[in-house]
Amino acid sequence: MLFIFSFLLVPFTHAVISGDLNCTSYNGTAFVYTPAAVACSNAISDASCAVLYPAPNTDYPAAGNDAERAYACYTTATATPAAVVQDIKTAALANCAKTCGLCCQTDDYSCPNVAYPRLNCATITTSQCNSVAWRTIIATDCPSACGFCNQGGCVDAVTNCANDLSICNTVGMQDFVNTYCQKTCGRCPSTTASSSGSTASSGTCTSYAADSSSSCAAWAANGFCTNTFYTAAQRKARCATTCKLC
Repeated sequence: MLFIFSFLLVPFTHAVISGDLNCTSYNGTAFVYTPAAVACSNAISDASCAVLYPAPNTDYPAAGNDAERAYACYTTATATPAAVVQDIKTAALANCAKTCGLCCQTDDYSCPNVAYPRLNCATITTSQCNSVAWRTIIATDCPSACGFCNQGGCVDAVTNCANDLSICNTVGMQDFVNTYCQKTCGRCPSTTASSSGSTASSGTCTSYAADSSSSCAAWAANGFCTNTFYTAAQRKARCATTCKLC
């Protein structure tokens, strides 16, 4: 009887994410981490992050699991329930977002995708993020899936163009760089920086809502303010002041 009783308890003894449920989704039985929760790299070494943010049990966040998030990632408490302390969470995001399972809330991964993407942004894999065939499409339609939020809709199709910048001006390499090294060689399509469709203020506003992202300056430099892949509402919600959107 004791064995049966213990067996029945097993399904209920596994860890739960608890406290802060950002970067998770409900799979029908439990909250689990999304792929975007661990898609980034830690800003400092993984070993250092493990020391700073020890797991409450032996498991750390991974796509599809429900490992309990380290308390130090979001609170000063040592047990749950615990309130989120924003300063603590901000420090975790800046240094150890992957260890904390919070990649989806970093600036590189926190931006709106287009309203009608050509692919399902929620199912994009790491291999697609690194694929020559997929990268440019993802950067345009689903930038938050691969950490392309600061790229203004334009990335290199191959990841090592910057290893040799001379190819940008080499006569025999122009077809290649125009297709595969658009970001590095400054060959981004005009649609990513076009002024057409802009909803920028014509001077009738005297003030603007505060930017909700710290990356607006970088996004604006890459054409975000006038990129019609994003709706006017999306641009205003993120960067109203930088883009001067009423």
